[in-house]
Amino acid sequence: MRGVIACGDQATAAAGAEMLRDGGNAVDAAVAAAFASFIAEIGVVHLGGSGVAQIYRPGPDSVSATYDFFSAMPGLGRQRNGEELDFERVTIDFGPTTQDFYLGRGSVAAPGNIFGLCRLAADYGRLPLARLLGPARRLARDGHPLAPFQADTCQLLEPLYTNTADMRRIFAPNGHVIRAGERLTIPNLERTLIALAEHGADYIRSGSLAQAIVADQRANGGLVTAADLATYEVHSLAPVRFAYHDFEILLPPPSSSGGVLTAFTLRLLSHFKLSRRPHGSPEYLRLLFEVMAATTRARPIWDRAAADLPVEEAIAYFLSERLLENFISEVRSALDGRQRFPALTEPNPHPDTSHLSVIDGQGLAVSLTTTAGESAGYVVPGTGFIPNNILGEEDLHPAGFHQGKAGERIHTMMTPAIVLHKGNIRLVVGSGGSIRIRSAILQVLTNLLDYGMSLDDAVNKARVHLENGVLQCEFGVEPEAIDALEESGYPVNRWDRRSIYFGGAHSVSRTPDGRLVAAGDSRRGGAVAVVE
Repeated sequence: MRGVIACGDQATAAAGAEMLRDGGNAVDAAVAAAFASFIAEIGVVHLGGSGVAQIYRPGPDSVSATYDFFSAMPGLGRQRNGEELDFERVTIDFGPTTQDFYLGRGSVAAPGNIFGLCRLAADYGRLPLARLLGPARRLARDGHPLAPFQADTCQLLEPLYTNTADMRRIFAPNGHVIRAGERLTIPNLERTLIALAEHGADYIRSGSLAQAIVADQRANGGLVTAADLATYEVHSLAPVRFAYHDFEILLPPPSSSGGVLTAFTLRLLSHFKLSRRPHGSPEYLRLLFEVMAATTRARPIWDRAAADLPVEEAIAYFLSERLLENFISEVRSALDGRQRFPALTEPNPHPDTSHLSVIDGQGLAVSLTTTAGESAGYVVPGTGFIPNNILGEEDLHPAGFHQGKAGERIHTMMTPAIVLHKGNIRLVVGSGGSIRIRSAILQVLTNLLDYGMSLDDAVNKARVHLENGVLQCEFGVEPEAIDALEESGYPVNRWDRRSIYFGGAHSVSRTPDGRLVAAGDSRRGGAVAVVE
């Protein structure tokens, strides 16, 4: 078998599969798929966003690395003279709640997607960049019929996606926000991709795309400078590695806060015998509740450690047995009915995010998550390039908007993960969904490793998530178990449907007998491709 891929749209999967058929490896497939996703999955991701990737190659020349190409604070070399920024608030109605976001040039952070994907391809890909961009170029040239999930997201984000005339030409060309099955086209994007194939990352570092971005920012109240793009670096980092039963988990270090917090949850959970509790039972739900609650109490400790210590020291301290001891004791006390400890409220942005997972026939694996926030609500003139609005996510900037130091990485909950067994891939997983990324990964991982489910069941089984001290229970969680949990004093919220709220954990796996399998998460338009 040449490989498998799981992702958020069939056109994304097809782009990755095409590279595998042409002799490319998992990195080639992931890069081509990601570029295609910026069109096929335009409801949730754009070329002007950023991301985090995890790669692993087994064998004597093994490779294990996190590629961090998340957004950085802009403004290098720029003097703030009190001029007004293009920074406009919009309110999005999510049904049960509303949330404010900010768009405009002043919401744009330094973008990392092009830098990161080009670096991945250069470091570990086999095929030339022009070949990897081929599927995205065809989608840009011919247009793409939008899938229902992507169309629904465009409808949800209508205030951002109809903010300017250029955005309306993409997202509302017929006088209404684009609907499922209607063909999406992005003027000028094919020309941008052709130039990117020729020039690589230099095109956004100092070439004509960089010049167009910076000129537009300078003229219209933005913060991104030529120095931000010229000096942007993709960070290749050692992942956070730790044992979970007989397995080894690889998670991203900062800028991913999600990786460290997920590691904490799994290390805490490993001290309890999850598999002895029937899946979906009241005992199972109680343990997940208490472990998730403990992680919310631990998060302020991590935030302080990350602010005060070098990153390696902060991770070692936060994941130490010494720190875990108190939380283990608290969870045991709660499960025994002796004393309950509170769950703390966490910042909960609602960024649009997509994830893809790939394994090739040689065992090389890629776990890749990208985002653009909700988009900045405009198109850089003449390019088809839609920037991110990561500076407009209030919960990513607890000290206030535009207060970070220029050049610093902004922290993210993205958590692309890889699980090993005896040095070989067992699972490649990640998710969209802000703080729900952690609970989605936790449950897919434990469903597969602790309960022995098939990958498709592990990904698509009903999930729970703890938010603001209430256990959110997706439709499909056993009603009797929820009733029993509530009767024992736990606050719960019953959902009457499956929802994107609970993440989109598109995953691939190598089974114990060596087969490669893939599972798309049906909550977020999951799609797979298997290349024999």
